[in-house]
Amino acid sequence: MSAPVIAVEDLRTHIVTRWGTIKAVDGVSFAVGEGETLGLVGESGSGKSMTCLSVLRLVPRPAARIVGGRVRLDGEDLLQKSAREMQRIRGKRVAMILQDPMSSLNPVFSVGMQVREPLISYHGLAGRALRDRAVELLGSVGISSPAARLRAFPHQLSGGMRQRVVGAMAISGPPRLLIADEPTTSLDLTIQAQYLRLLKDLQTRHRLAMIFVTHNLGIVAKMCDRVAVMYAGRIVEAGPVEALFRTPRHPYTRALLESVPRLSESTDWLTAIEGQPPDLAALPPGCAFAPRCPRVMERCRAEEPPEFTPAAGRSSRCWLEAPA
Repeated sequence: MSAPVIAVEDLRTHIVTRWGTIKAVDGVSFAVGEGETLGLVGESGSGKSMTCLSVLRLVPRPAARIVGGRVRLDGEDLLQKSAREMQRIRGKRVAMILQDPMSSLNPVFSVGMQVREPLISYHGLAGRALRDRAVELLGSVGISSPAARLRAFPHQLSGGMRQRVVGAMAISGPPRLLIADEPTTSLDLTIQAQYLRLLKDLQTRHRLAMIFVTHNLGIVAKMCDRVAVMYAGRIVEAGPVEALFRTPRHPYTRALLESVPRLSESTDWLTAIEGQPPDLAALPPGCAFAPRCPRVMERCRAEEPPEFTPAAGRSSRCWLEAPA
């Protein structure tokens, strides 16, 4: 991989509550290059979205604080930027598509007003040039009659069209990094497939680096070049998609893959991961997955495993990978 667009090093985000300090992001490191897609997967509460919000420095204050690490965008550490500098970076150089488009769109403003806003802020467009660029953006994400849609309000559009509007706003920079946080969850399967193709086309056209957060391992196989599996605020395994799917190294990754039903097999019971994710304010000693792991050893309950490199481009936090 060439010089990465985004390089996250030992990122740590803590949330202080009355019950204790939650290590929502606990030493996360990864890098994404130009035109590459990294998938972040894991159960709810594993730290995927908080990692993305930490990259943008949008963690919920005052409870949440980024307490350590580096987030380098084209070599510049975003954690050292001022609030005003981050305002200029968000949207223009790093954009994020949220799970629910209605969380991003203001219901009282027309689509046109909201699509034009980043064009005014980032490019200083006005008049006919502003309107033409807004129409062009809506057309580029597959919205029919884009000029007419500028006058519509969010509630007048379908979920798929609202998500496309958000996509148009996200690429208006165009950004160097696009973060898609479960953008297809609220879409039906037909619209979901169309939206995934759209994201791939946009990435190819603009050479975007992309972080794709999802629970759907099928989408990971379709969209991503590499995948990082998160559990209890940490990346427990990472590697190229095909290699990780064929030979998962961590028991948690293996359990996630085994829980996906296969149409080619007949079964009476779906495979599930026993137990519940741990309380991040009171993590057990040793490996956080040990209480649920079918291959747990005494060492797992006593010592936290470091990151091992079982093969080129692969990493795993599991004592099973320790050198003999």
